[in-house]
Amino acid sequence: MLDFRLNVFYTVAKRLSFTKAAAELYVTQPAVTKHIQELENQFGTALFDRRGNQISLTAAGSLLLRHAETIVATYRQLEFDMNALKGQPGGTLRLGASTTVAQYVIPPVLARFHEYSADISISLLSGNTEQVEQQLLKSDIDLGLVEGRTHHSDIRYTPFVKDELVLVCRADHPLADRDEITLDELKTVPILLRERGSGSLEVIEHALRGVGLRLTDLTVEMQLGSTESIKSYLGSSRCMAFVSIFAVQDKVRTGILKVLDVQGLSIQREFYSIQLQGVTEGLADTFMRFARQHYKRN
Repeated sequence: MLDFRLNVFYTVAKRLSFTKAAAELYVTQPAVTKHIQELENQFGTALFDRRGNQISLTAAGSLLLRHAETIVATYRQLEFDMNALKGQPGGTLRLGASTTVAQYVIPPVLARFHEYSADISISLLSGNTEQVEQQLLKSDIDLGLVEGRTHHSDIRYTPFVKDELVLVCRADHPLADRDEITLDELKTVPILLRERGSGSLEVIEHALRGVGLRLTDLTVEMQLGSTESIKSYLGSSRCMAFVSIFAVQDKVRTGILKVLDVQGLSIQREFYSIQLQGVTEGLADTFMRFARQHYKRN
């Protein structure tokens, strides 16, 4: 139902590439060029500045993109509402999730949700919390699931599920026979941390401040870009790391990793679903109700 020329423009404008838009829409690049030229003739103005292989939106193109985003969102909502009216939930849901959520928290929910409604098409983009927020602000996704909240004024944050960041080490670590270490001992142990921009790192920083410590008080051996790389590094080193319990529960259960308490330190957080302020997405809300029920049962 969505006008194909408008969809072509929307895709080119979001990707800023005729080639990528053609591949995404399964049409030829000349066909993409033809549709854009027809729109430019219709409006009597250029929508893109072309400089060699680079393109950018003109003022008219930026204006059309803002309206196209509203139209695309309205169409997705219409598709969902019409399917729901017929008792056949369907549509397209574009998710974005920060790394920990994407790898360990949401996959079981996606599997169960697919059983619930195989007619719903879902895509999932992954990145750190800042990247997911930017994807939402650019309308690249309909719904985000993140590890923290930055209180961005254009974003609505809703608690999703509770998490705990725990200190873990190899089962044969010299301190692994202990159940607890002190804050002074924590300062001397080589520590692995996530990269700047990670929701996990922000939560760790905040919790440490609560007990009078800064990141610079720790013996940071390295900062890595994913929890998986941290877990792999732990397997070959005498380091420790604060990671989500969701990420290590299997390895703790099988005795590969050991959880150590830190005296006086507890690192708890909420995972949040995020949507743009003032925007309601029927399918996104349906998915989040399902996800919350999944974790209430488990």
